[in-house]
Amino acid sequence: MKIWWKQSRKKEEETYITAEDQERMWHVFLDVQRSQMEWERAHLLFQEATGQDQIDYAIYMLEAAERKYQMNLKQAKQLNLDGARMQYIEQKRENG
Repeated sequence: MKIWWKQSRKKEEETYITAEDQERMWHVFLDVQRSQMEWERAHLLFQEATGQDQIDYAIYMLEAAERKYQMNLKQAKQLNLDGARMQYIEQKRENG
């Protein structure tokens, strides 16, 4: 079984996690990235909206995207995910 480590922010100790935990962390990390992009698209939609119906729809989409992004960030925080480290590992995975 492959074991991965992370460093706790609260304590200066290393903890070891299982492959299943690592997979869960990757899913949460990717969910945060996706929800951030959705929020950015909703923000652009709001900025470009014209007419009351488009504005109302853009507000609805923006509020929903913000809530989804906040939920994913909360989940990432509970797992003590380090975004910079996850991006570094993701780049290493892509480059082989």
